[in-house]
Amino acid sequence: MNTTREAGPSEHDKTTAPNPESELDRLRSTLKQLGPAAVLAGVTASVPALGGFVLLYFIKDVGSWLRDHGTQGVTAYAAGFAVLTGLALLPTYVSAILGGWAFGLAGGLPAALVGILVGSLIGYLIARPTASARADAVLAGKPRWKAVRDALVGSGYLRTLLIVTLLRLPPNSPFAMTNLVLASVRVPLSAYLIATLVGMVPRTAAVMYFASLLHDRLDASQLGDLKHQASEVTPVWVFVVGIIVTLIVLGIVGKIAQQALEKVTGVADGDAR
Repeated sequence: MNTTREAGPSEHDKTTAPNPESELDRLRSTLKQLGPAAVLAGVTASVPALGGFVLLYFIKDVGSWLRDHGTQGVTAYAAGFAVLTGLALLPTYVSAILGGWAFGLAGGLPAALVGILVGSLIGYLIARPTASARADAVLAGKPRWKAVRDALVGSGYLRTLLIVTLLRLPPNSPFAMTNLVLASVRVPLSAYLIATLVGMVPRTAAVMYFASLLHDRLDASQLGDLKHQASEVTPVWVFVVGIIVTLIVLGIVGKIAQQALEKVTGVADGDAR
């Protein structure tokens, strides 16, 4: 008689078997919990970049029109900045490039800051009723994410101001997505607006300065016979150095902001999973 029985899984096999809930399963579960907020997140993550490419393609024509219309052009720029970035149709860095191209740093920065302030308000008012309840449901099952949220909004008004400012400082911080996240975790509106304005001044000014240099350089290259106008043309090395310095400053500011944010929240990149 054959008494051999089929061996079951060993204890080692049991302990090393993969978790049946894959990363994809967890992602699907999170998206289901987010509901309409997931759609909003998808829009804010993808549409601004597409709109930015379109604007960059037409930047010369749009910038010339704005500049030729004086005060009306500045007003139209500020309004367009606010609506298009607030609705996640344009990224702020491309809008800042347009302002620097059309008006220079001194003329464009005040209008850009108005656009940032109003645009962030639009984003907040859209995201708060859409995403806040859904965010609570997701955070309930993710202790580390909840710890970040609590550090952001549960440790006093001044601390919230500091953290939101640090979140806005890095040049790679996406405006529309950050609006969505901050509104969904119920950052107080006044702290949200003040910190957004303060945090985005350095990067916006740097981008507008870069754009003004680019505009001047391209204009100079179209002045005709440069041999007869050499004294009126900015040397190429000045233009190149200006760009390099701008990029270095943005990189340093972003690094400082990231380190300070990790120190304040106690959460480094990759920990909020």
